[in-house]
Amino acid sequence: MIEPRANPDLVGHDAAARALEAAARSGRLHHAWLICGAPGIGKATLAWRFARWLLAGMPEGATPLEVDPASAVFRRVAADTHADCFALEPNTGERGVKRILRVDDAKDAVRFLTQTAAEGGWRVVVMDEAERADQAAVQNTLLKTLEEPPPKTVLLLVCAAPQKLLPTIRSRCRRLDLNPLGAAEMTALLARLLPDMPGDARVRLADLADGAPGRAVALAEAGGLELQAMVEASLAALAKPEPPRDHALADKLAADRTGGAFGIFMGLLRGAIAAGLRDAARGRAAAPWLARHPLAVWAGLWDRLGDLADDTERLNLDRKQAVLTGLSWLARP
Repeated sequence: MIEPRANPDLVGHDAAARALEAAARSGRLHHAWLICGAPGIGKATLAWRFARWLLAGMPEGATPLEVDPASAVFRRVAADTHADCFALEPNTGERGVKRILRVDDAKDAVRFLTQTAAEGGWRVVVMDEAERADQAAVQNTLLKTLEEPPPKTVLLLVCAAPQKLLPTIRSRCRRLDLNPLGAAEMTALLARLLPDMPGDARVRLADLADGAPGRAVALAEAGGLELQAMVEASLAALAKPEPPRDHALADKLAADRTGGAFGIFMGLLRGAIAAGLRDAARGRAAAPWLARHPLAVWAGLWDRLGDLADDTERLNLDRKQAVLTGLSWLARP
């Protein structure tokens, strides 16, 4: 899949792109935008599309925020060589797999915004995965710039979990929420992105991804359908716990040193619980495993599993033990 900074296509978010374009053309462009939505839905693609368009001088195009991929601005932004564009992105932590936004990088971004634009136009910072700036020091470093922004500067915060940002950060940004893609848009896009995958498998991936094409591709690359089968088997077996089976599953997930399999499994597990709760709330036939706990308990378990997954990544904890802990919570009567 094309990196967001080099992706010329934006599917399904024309209204959001038009809102950014109208704000810029009004002459009263807000200095900070919080672009929110589910992981893989297209937030970063939109942010980089807007950054390129501003740096290219806000050209007219057939579609909102369009810049010719053959143009010098497009190529330089894609190659991370444009003097007036700064990428503030998570880095791998000292101990390996966890990705964090570092204070030093945030300070570099602030210094960048205070400098004179090299090409006489806008200066833009794209802060991807802003929710990973969970250290107060990182967010406080950006706060003064948000309170007193230099002229002709824009900070684009791409965030899947805005509740993790300080209220003072959120209050100084204009928020733009991206909605999931529709079924027809997902079908057409996945047929283009995953042409070698059987059609029925693409349909299952689209269902799991909930309208987020980037998530669908990430699931495909990480064996998401196999991980979903593991989730379904684990939930179906809650009534008959078998420690050897759970240990084998946890070993398999922990064997992926990148943490990708663990993260996807936990996300799919929470997704299955959420889907079960939605079906129950709408009076639909519920999965048998849902009867193991009251619905309020399931809702609490959904929250606890999210905290467990976040803490495991953030603190670089034992992923095998985290899987076993989560399954024990679900199996406990």
